[in-house]
Amino acid sequence: MPKTEAELFAFLAELGIAASTKRHPPLYTVADSQALRGEIAGGHTKNLFLKDKKDNFFLVTVGEDAVVDLKQIHQVIGAASRVSFGKPEMLMELLGVTPGAVTVFGIINDTANRVKLVLDKDLMEHAVINGHPLTNEATTSIAATDLIRFVEATGHDAAILKVSA
Repeated sequence: MPKTEAELFAFLAELGIAASTKRHPPLYTVADSQALRGEIAGGHTKNLFLKDKKDNFFLVTVGEDAVVDLKQIHQVIGAASRVSFGKPEMLMELLGVTPGAVTVFGIINDTANRVKLVLDKDLMEHAVINGHPLTNEATTSIAATDLIRFVEATGHDAAILKVSA
């Protein structure tokens, strides 16, 4: 069973990571979330759940306005081939979320370490990073340095690469 929002918050608290969360109507797209601007400061994320032809999975987290060249990104992230979007069933199996709720925090559910997480260098220049806390009905804000601590505490590497154009 995937972790719940409450379990995510408990994990962050165990790590001593301060997080603030704002509730809102469900947001499915970057355009939806841009309606909240002014209410939540920091870097807002767009998440791409990708796979290559050898069934290697990647979660690429970039700034909401980032332009990503899907025809070339495989060379940057270390994929075995060009990438495509992962199927919703694999998204749920590996990250415990549904399309529209894809989030960097989903890495907490990848206990088998099958997903390579890539954080865009430009996004990580923000002091605060915002992501859905396993549901698209809220946005959680944490310090960029704490995001890296969170990722590493899940047993993943925080690969910070320049993936946006």
